[in-house]
Amino acid sequence: MQTQITQTQTKGIIHIYGHTSAEPELVAQTFGGLFTQEVHSDSDLAIFAINPSAGIDQETIAIWSELDEFQIPRLVVVTHLEKQEADFDDAVMIANRVFSPMATPYLVLHDDAGLPIALISLADLSIIDYSTTPPTSRASDPEHQTLVQEFRDEYLELVQSSGDQAFPAGLLFPAIPLWIERGIGVDIVKQYINQIN
Repeated sequence: MQTQITQTQTKGIIHIYGHTSAEPELVAQTFGGLFTQEVHSDSDLAIFAINPSAGIDQETIAIWSELDEFQIPRLVVVTHLEKQEADFDDAVMIANRVFSPMATPYLVLHDDAGLPIALISLADLSIIDYSTTPPTSRASDPEHQTLVQEFRDEYLELVQSSGDQAFPAGLLFPAIPLWIERGIGVDIVKQYINQIN
C-alpha cells in the first residue's frame, strides 16, 4: 500500500538517453530523470539529449526505435546551443531523418554576438526573453513573424493533424532548444513533463 502512495506523489518515471557529448546526466539532474543506456518500457517519458555538433550516435538511434513499440511519450532536447559549429535547426534536421518527424513548438532567436537569447513560440508568436531574470514574455515583432511564418504553418498543421493529446499518447515528438545554464528551454521542458502526470 505504501508503494502506491509514493508512486502517485512522484512526477512519473523519466529516462534520459543520449551520447555523453550532449550531457544527458546534466539533463537528468535538471529534470529529475534517470540517465540510462538501456531501453525501459516502464518510462512515463523518455527525453533524448542531442548535441548538434556531434550528431546522433547509432546506440541512441537504436533506443529510439525500440521505444516505438511501447508508444512512450518522447521529447528531444538540443543542448550546446552556445556552440556555433551547428545549431538547433541542424539537430532537428538530423532527428527528423534518424528518429521520427519532430515538432518544433519554439525556434531560437540570437543576440548580436550570435548566442541564443530568446525563443519564439510557433503557437502564438510570443517571445520568451531569457536575458532577463526571471525570463519575460512579450509579443514578437512583425519581422520575426515573417521569418517564422513557414515554420509556423508546418507546426500548426502537424499539431492539428495529430490532435491535442498526441504528445502524452506518444504520437507527437517535440524538439526543444535547451541551454540549462542560461535557463533557455528549461521552463518549456517542465511544461511538457507536467503533461504526462
